[in-house]
Amino acid sequence: MRLKVICTAAVGAAAGAVNGLLGAGGGMILVPLLQRLGSLDEEEIFPASISVILPLCIVSIAAQSENGLPWGTALPYLIGSILGGTIAGLCGKKIPVLWLHRILGALILWAGWRYLC
Repeated sequence: MRLKVICTAAVGAAAGAVNGLLGAGGGMILVPLLQRLGSLDEEEIFPASISVILPLCIVSIAAQSENGLPWGTALPYLIGSILGGTIAGLCGKKIPVLWLHRILGALILWAGWRYLC
């Protein structure tokens, strides 16, 4: 039991570090590790990841606010993200988990390739 608490805290720390350093990406850490370490059903992994990422993003915003936040630039993206997140949240249960994993994997590969090249 104690080892599981340590492992889950380490996973949370890794997701928080990636989210804080890169501004996003904590879910890329959480989803695969929730699969391996968690006792969640496949359908619960993505919602669990989102519920962890939201507070991480709030903490990241607070930490980055010392550097000044470009709200004017970010606001249109925020509005679109709210709309997209709502639609995806409502439709997400209709997409098979295997396809959600494939989509996430493709996005991770695309992001990695974009940053390397």
